[in-house]
Amino acid sequence: MDIGASGRSSILCRNAKLNNIHIPISLPPIFDLSTYWFMSSKEKPTLGGTRIKTRKRNIAAPLDPAAFSDAVVLIYLDNAGDLELVAKTIESSDLNFSRYGDIFFEVVFIGGRTQTGSVKSDEGERHPYSIIDCEPNREAILPSVVYIQKILRRKPFLIKNLENVTRRFLQSLELFEESERKKLAIFTALAFSQKLSGLPAETVFQPLLKDNLVAKGIVLTFVTDFFNEYLVENSLDDLIAILRRGKMEDKLLDFLPPTKRTTECFSEHFTKAGLTALVEYNEKKIFEVKLKEIKEVLTSQVTEEINIDEVIETVKQQVKDAKLPEIEVVRVIWDGIMDA
Repeated sequence: MDIGASGRSSILCRNAKLNNIHIPISLPPIFDLSTYWFMSSKEKPTLGGTRIKTRKRNIAAPLDPAAFSDAVVLIYLDNAGDLELVAKTIESSDLNFSRYGDIFFEVVFIGGRTQTGSVKSDEGERHPYSIIDCEPNREAILPSVVYIQKILRRKPFLIKNLENVTRRFLQSLELFEESERKKLAIFTALAFSQKLSGLPAETVFQPLLKDNLVAKGIVLTFVTDFFNEYLVENSLDDLIAILRRGKMEDKLLDFLPPTKRTTECFSEHFTKAGLTALVEYNEKKIFEVKLKEIKEVLTSQVTEEINIDEVIETVKQQVKDAKLPEIEVVRVIWDGIMDA
């Protein structure tokens, strides 16, 4: 009798239970609800032309430099130019100096916001207590230096803005009137004298070396006013230290127009300006450079065993061109031969 597949399975199970025999039975896999949901879910219909909402983002507030400039100018006007009161009002104000730092110093220097590509005031409020509105002397300009120092101590993040505006104005000196350039020179000298933060020496001297400014003699006049003012309370060594930091210690002739870039013209100009100490320093510097050049040439030729007559002729020509005293020539020749 054929009992069929299901019957045989039932008999095997009963026999296995009786004989304590384990028979593995294959079970269906565990039901995965997430897989079922993913497979069974269908794309939901959308209405054409509807706006899909996106996550909100931070939107930057629009710039309003004109309003900031007018607000700072109003502070000056309300306090009648009293810089002590102006500084206190600025400290307690909620104006956005971190965003408009450059504009703040434009207001300090020229009394208002500048026009694009110019140093003249733009449309808007302006005050008459700026640096270029002062008299061209230290007594009138020094309070502005002290005032800026106070502002920078309370808002040190403005140091970079002072550097930016100063560099831009110095590169545009031809756009200022002669008297205004003198005021800027006096301010710059007093800033170094008072050790004002935010004015590295390279920020002052490097922008001045624009070809057009140098050629017109604007730079020479500016540095002459600067040197005279700085040396009122500081030594020549202090001035040379500033020039060294500005990488101008050995390039003083670069301040002169190309047509007058000689030692004689340098000495004549600065002697007339009353800066004889600077003239003597420059002559000594040039003297030392020429001695060094003679020594290097002599040492090189002796080392290479050049004909002695040729060596003598070379040294004679250099001494003649340099106009050096004989005692110094003897010393440098001896040093050159010993080094060889």
